This record gives sequence, structure tokens and C-alpha cells, in this order.
Amino acid sequence: MSGIEQARKTAEELTYGAGFGNEHSSEAVRGALPHGRNSPQRAPLGLYAEQLSGSAFTEPRARNRRSWLYRIRPSAAHPAFVRIDNGTLRTAPFTEAVPDPNRLRWDPLPDAAPGTDFLTGLWTLGGNGDAAQRSGMAVHLYSANSSMTDRVFSDSDGELLIVPEHGGLLLRTELGLLRAEPGHVALIPRGVRFRVELLGTTARGYVCENYGQPFVLPDLGPIGANGLANARDFLAPVAAFEDRVGPVEVVNKFCGNLWSATYGHSPLDVVAWHGNHTPYVYDLRRFNVLGSISYDHPDPSIFTVLTSPSDTPGLAGVDFVVFAPRWLVGEDTFRPPYFHRNVMSEYMGLIEGAYDAKAGGFVPGGGSLHNMMSAHGPDRATFDRASAAELKPQKIDDGLAFMFETRWPVTATAQAAGAVHLQRGYDDVWQGLSRNFRP
Repeated sequence: MSGIEQARKTAEELTYGAGFGNEHSSEAVRGALPHGRNSPQRAPLGLYAEQLSGSAFTEPRARNRRSWLYRIRPSAAHPAFVRIDNGTLRTAPFTEAVPDPNRLRWDPLPDAAPGTDFLTGLWTLGGNGDAAQRSGMAVHLYSANSSMTDRVFSDSDGELLIVPEHGGLLLRTELGLLRAEPGHVALIPRGVRFRVELLGTTARGYVCENYGQPFVLPDLGPIGANGLANARDFLAPVAAFEDRVGPVEVVNKFCGNLWSATYGHSPLDVVAWHGNHTPYVYDLRRFNVLGSISYDHPDPSIFTVLTSPSDTPGLAGVDFVVFAPRWLVGEDTFRPPYFHRNVMSEYMGLIEGAYDAKAGGFVPGGGSLHNMMSAHGPDRATFDRASAAELKPQKIDDGLAFMFETRWPVTATAQAAGAVHLQRGYDDVWQGLSRNFRP
């Protein structure tokens, strides 16, 4: 059985625990999880007890993130890490170029060179903030054609929100396994080690690296108790472990640089765990879309799946927004997104199909960047069509788009600003919007 076939078989048999932010508990071997205490004098089955903290010990209970792990060998048992090349991975602060007010759009990443795995295939488009100060975010894309073999990755700088666009992924994490297909998102918390195996010959997608407060579900306010992304639809892994010896490269991203150490065993050796600092997978088609049933187009904030709060209420370090299938029924309403300028900066990607504000040029795997106060909205063809359309109830179900929205401008990396797949002449999509004013 090939590696891809084995990964597919494993992915098809996965089970999960449900609920975002829950206190989960799981054991792969009966009796491995201690009861009544976290760190007994002798942990069960000769395991080592270890706490993984994703927040400071004294942060408020509602924001505190930690999990207790019961593992075959403690994480402390490893040799020294050494610097390795960062490849096409970049980290804030982004100083290679100045922030650009122009609207930018890219085609999908070119095909990766043979033997490129998820980590090697990470390509940074841009970002903001400062990873060492735990503020801001980065936008990465990935293109891979090889599974990570005898290689494990962890990110000390932030959590990773993985958005597959082409090709499924099997994510083997310290806390268990997740299957992420196009249309899903997977969240890997800060510091959690994982390996990415491909479920097909190639894979491509997007990654939001969040340096700031961990993602949470947004408050619903007047919406009430239900709607948008429901906590029960987020799936956490159950315990699964590797007990094997042999060289394994462990790569850690720390303050913007990659560091490597060769272990004599797999660090994915957690036999049992409990806590709330855990990976998740979420099916974006389960998003419960709310919208106008009378008139006008609602602000895109109504489509927020996850948010990373900042020190200013309502002003997110980064929001993750999805434009999922939905009905449009507004009367006397321009139904596509309106023309606007925004204090937030928006990076938009397309997972499948088409986006209802763009008639062409915006394709799955591509992306657009509209920095703060840059004027954008529907292109000319979309405006002309929507202005003349007969306003019958309309089902939008031929596309799945998303947005990383952030409080600060996104500075593009030098490789993104000079990329061969950067679309020159993106501004042209708004040319020809005629003067229709009739006093």
C-alpha cells in the first residue's frame, strides 16, 4: 500500500470529539489518563506528565489555554536546535518593502518543485505586527507534492489556520489526527507539533499565522444564542500516538526563523491528554449564514467564523470570514458587495467556484489584497449585471470564498511584490465605470 493510500485509509477511519473551546479528554490506551489530579507522583503506565500552555498561567479563565499531555518521553529530552534556511517563509515585522496602498491580486502559486512538502512549500505573501511581541498576523500560501516524512513542525510564533484549496491533508498532531479537505479549515495551536501527509498527489492552500490572541468564536450580540459558526461543529482529535525510534527532524519556528533538531524518536508520542489547547477542524459548509431578508447588503462582519481579539473591543487582530452558500432576497438592493473603503485590511482567497463581486481574474488558489482605505468593490461587469438584474430570490452556491481581515495594513513581502503570478493591471477591472449622473 502506497503512502497516499495508507494516509487516505487512516483519514477515513478518524473519529473526533466535538465542541470549540471545550475541556476535552482522550486516551489511546485505557488507563493512561490520570484521574483526580494532573501530575501524580507516578503517571499511569510509566508515562511522563507535561503541561502545554498556550496562555500565561494567570490569564482569565475564559481566555486560559492549556492541555496536560501524558507522553512516552518528555519534550525536554532533545538535542540542541540549530538554525536552518527559512526558504520562502517570512515573519513580521515585514521590512523588505513599504506598505503599499495599491490594490493587488495574484494568480495561484506556481507548481512546486518535486519533493516539496507542506513546510518547504510555505510561501509568505505578507503580514503585519511583530511576532516577538505577539501581535499581528501573516498570510502564507502553500503548494506541496510530498508528505512530510520523518519530519515534524511546530510554530512558537503563533497559531496556524490552514485553509486547503486543492488536495486533502492528514494532520498528525501531538494530540491526535485531523483530516482537512478543501472546504474545511484546520487550526493548529501555538507550539503544537504536527506532520502533514497528503491525501493526493498534490495539495495547495492558504495559511493565516496569528501571532496575537488565539482565535475565538465571535460574540453574537443581538443575533442571540445561535448562528454563524456553531461550537459543536468544531471537531477535536482523539489521542493517537507514535512509539518508534529512529531519526526524526523536528523544526521549530521561533521569532521568525526556522530551527532544527534531530530526535532519536517521534515527538508525536502523547498517549493521553486533557485540556482546551487543542487542534480543530471545521467544515465551512456548516456555517449558519445570516443576512438581510428585507433590503440592503449586510457588512461582511456578519460572515465572521473566528476572531482574534485585540485591546480594542470589536477591532480584531485578525478575523476569519467565509462567504458560504446562501440566499439573496433583498428588495430594491444592489446585491453584490458594495463599493467601500475600510479601516481594516482585507486579504481574500477563493477555495472553489467564483466570487459574486468579480466577473473574472479571481480564481481558486489566487488572492487579492485591499489594504486599509483602498477603494474596492464589484468590477465593471458585475456592477452592470447587478444593476440591471431582476430581483428574484437568488441562491449563491457556486463558490466558496474567504477573507483574512486585520486591523493593520498588510505589507507584502519582496517575493510577493515581484512574483511572476502577481496580476499586473488589476486596476483595470474598475475601468469603464461610466458617468451615469443625470441632474
